[in-house]
Amino acid sequence: MSKSNALWHRVTTMLPNAGDWAAVCAHPRRDLVAGLTVAIVALPLALAFGVASGMGAMAGLITAIVAGILAAVFGGSNLQVSGPTGAMTVVLLPVFQQFGVSGVLMVGLLAGVVLLAASFSGLGRAARYLPAPVIEGFTAGIAVVIVLQQVPAMLGANGEGQTAWQSACEAVRNFAADPGPWSPFIAVGVAGLILIGARWRPGVPLSLAIVAAITIAVNLTDLDVAQLGTLPGGMPAPTLGFFDPGLLVALVPSALAVAALGALESLLSATVADGMTVGQQHDPDRELFGQAIANLAVPLFGGVPATAAIARTAVNVRAGAGSRLSAVTHSVALALIVLIAAPLVGGIPLAALAGVLIATCVQMVEASSLLAVIRATKSDGIVLIVTFLVTVLVDLITAVAVGVAIAIVLALRSVSRSAMLEQVPLDTGDHDGEEHDLLAEHIVAYRIDGPLFFAAAHRFLLELTEIATVKVVIIRLSRVSTLDVTGARVLGDAISRLERRGIVVLLSGIRPQHDAILVTLRIADELRTANRIFPDTPTAIFQARRILQGNATQQAHPRTIDQPEVRHRRRWARGWRRAVAARAQPHR
Repeated sequence: MSKSNALWHRVTTMLPNAGDWAAVCAHPRRDLVAGLTVAIVALPLALAFGVASGMGAMAGLITAIVAGILAAVFGGSNLQVSGPTGAMTVVLLPVFQQFGVSGVLMVGLLAGVVLLAASFSGLGRAARYLPAPVIEGFTAGIAVVIVLQQVPAMLGANGEGQTAWQSACEAVRNFAADPGPWSPFIAVGVAGLILIGARWRPGVPLSLAIVAAITIAVNLTDLDVAQLGTLPGGMPAPTLGFFDPGLLVALVPSALAVAALGALESLLSATVADGMTVGQQHDPDRELFGQAIANLAVPLFGGVPATAAIARTAVNVRAGAGSRLSAVTHSVALALIVLIAAPLVGGIPLAALAGVLIATCVQMVEASSLLAVIRATKSDGIVLIVTFLVTVLVDLITAVAVGVAIAIVLALRSVSRSAMLEQVPLDTGDHDGEEHDLLAEHIVAYRIDGPLFFAAAHRFLLELTEIATVKVVIIRLSRVSTLDVTGARVLGDAISRLERRGIVVLLSGIRPQHDAILVTLRIADELRTANRIFPDTPTAIFQARRILQGNATQQAHPRTIDQPEVRHRRRWARGWRRAVAARAQPHR
């Protein structure tokens, strides 16, 4: 297949297919009901996340509408619901504060390009290797950051800072100077009612009803609290007027962060959705393709970068969704709200939306799961706590990078400790007692178990070169699972050190793939020339015995050994072991 044909085939696998349409036709009524249910949950969240990103409530609605449809049609899951999310606002708010609206829109467009490249490169399958403690740590960290971002709206006070906790501290100081009771009361009341309702009626989406009730009460009593303000009564026309080539270089890091976060959150959400159903399996590369198309289109309408939303996807699944029709229905319902009820939406208090997000963050974090990971192993606990702290104090992408790096280091440490250098008894066959004592005194055999790589190699070198004075050392390599360049060179160094002490070194049981590494690096060439590398340990022991008998000056080659004698000794040893085992069995 030519490169052009292969590319075209790859493109066609990303596009909607007959299987998608068959799923839509299976239970359309159930999907429509599920979509309307998700829309009820998504409306306050879309408004709140739009405000939290700095772009405004309308930007959140646009994202939920445009991204919800495109990601559903072109994505790799039948169950995903996409739109603005809390994790994305954590990354976007600093971009908005530094570069304004144009910066956020350009970041979304650039992130779409990155996601498009990732979908065709097969990176979608890499997310499965992200350690669970890292996911748990940054999820908890995101929840805390979102809560900190809502402190100004919750208190009805201004708060500015480079990080969420700095903005929260500034808002607390301003509130203390001029306190007002209604905004905190509304935020805490909305959050409390949503959490109580979730425990009382888990399957009923009460958030919209609670926000509507609070909005009516505020407007009837003319309470002095900040509100969303007037929203446009329709969708804006698409435009590229925001594009500024001069900002490209400055925005690339943020675009990469948004793309990485969007890919990660979407793939995790799809995995969660698959686990909640029977017979559903998402396509990770196509899912990235769908998110790429959504993020390429959303900025043209003035929306914020989008990703799949785990909470809304879970609501979708629990409501009985089975196809992409439900996600499309949810977006269409939100579009109708924008067209019909925009003036009513504009009266929602900002403190009420802050309460919605606070309740969402509480529901994001499962304390029992966090405690289970921390208690499972010390290493996992360290990774989770460090990832959490870096997420809150620095930023999300740094936290993921640091968490993965620490997880890798701790994993390598654990694997390196599993490698063992063990002295093993010699299988000397039918030698008499005097000869056995002679062999045990002057020959020692060591078996290396596990990986011999850079993390374990130097400990192996120290242990091996501390061998007491003997004449022959047999190094058994048949159980070496992994050998890298560092391990091979350390093995060569150990052989050289032993031979400088006058100790003859024999190698046995080298696997072909490991032997190829040694040959390439010219490790143990002297042993290879002197024919001191053997296919198995009995042959090596036989040659060691010949060395002790004074034949060390002769070139020893495995093929020149009296093979019938070796086979005879092996058969005798096997028969002797069977006889011992038989005598050990109880008489019947």
